[in-house]
Amino acid sequence: MGKPGNHYTGTTSFLLVLLIIFVLLSMCYGAVNISMDEIFSAFGKWLNDSENMTLNERIFMEIRFPRTLLCVFVGATLAVGGVLLQALFRNPIVEPGLVGTSSGAAFGAALYFVLGGVFKYNAGEWTLPFAACSGGVISTALVFFLSRSRQTGKSSIVALLLTGIAINALFLSGVGFLSYIARDPQARSITFWNLGTLSGANWHSVIITGTTTVICILVALQYAKHLNALMIGEDEAQYLGINIKRLKFTVLLINVFMVAIATAFVGVISFVGLIVPHLLRIINGSDNRFLIRNGALLGAILLSVADLTARMLLKPAELPIGIVTSVIGVPVFILLLRRKNYFF
Repeated sequence: MGKPGNHYTGTTSFLLVLLIIFVLLSMCYGAVNISMDEIFSAFGKWLNDSENMTLNERIFMEIRFPRTLLCVFVGATLAVGGVLLQALFRNPIVEPGLVGTSSGAAFGAALYFVLGGVFKYNAGEWTLPFAACSGGVISTALVFFLSRSRQTGKSSIVALLLTGIAINALFLSGVGFLSYIARDPQARSITFWNLGTLSGANWHSVIITGTTTVICILVALQYAKHLNALMIGEDEAQYLGINIKRLKFTVLLINVFMVAIATAFVGVISFVGLIVPHLLRIINGSDNRFLIRNGALLGAILLSVADLTARMLLKPAELPIGIVTSVIGVPVFILLLRRKNYFF
């Protein structure tokens, strides 16, 4: 396959400009409005004289700026996760939430917060991501193991999705049980995870999520051509010299790792990984090199819009971002389904 054409580059440039605009809006507006002068001043003082920052400058550097960056990384992660799974299973309705990754990660994080003090193991700042990632890996592995046919050893799409629904219900009931036995602060945190929230963003979560997001997307781009070949069928891809088992394992590992860590910090946010690949296919087709790269940008844009909406609608209070993405995502997804004539 040749290099993506100029129309791909044009779309990337447009999305990049759009992302910059919404990042700037996200940094400026919220419960407290911060001017661009205060933002530039905050950066200058942060480098040279952080002790003399004003209140708005501290709000920006310690709350608003980390939240904006975390929103960008999480949006990119969820969108790329959707692209990878849809390409891997050649099915447009697969997303990380449908194969158990998000619910498992939420269960792992909830288990850590409620029972973390019982266990002596502590990996410092990585303990929460480790717990969430472990939950995501276990739940996803269960889905694929239980959906495999005894005769062929393979998982059909229908079996995979139905098993995913069951495993999601199982782990979400586990989250509900932990909420029931938790103390009030712990139960409140679990409730916000189930709805999705960026209110707990800090530099620690930005560094961990940003690092895993960038690394995983760069690795995923190396497998974009393999996923393109897989679109014509597994047998045909094998004839081209692609190791299907290794490809599936690697792509699933990338997806579980980055989605589970993102979920650990912001909770379950739905529909981003489902609608972004659809929108991009309408724009420029199904080349996974394009979908992964621009999916990261569009996912970051959509989540930034949702976060800005969540902060501004009930200002100075805010809505959980998962509610906003669902309100936006459901009608958009239904319109896409009708456009593709999936309804009869």
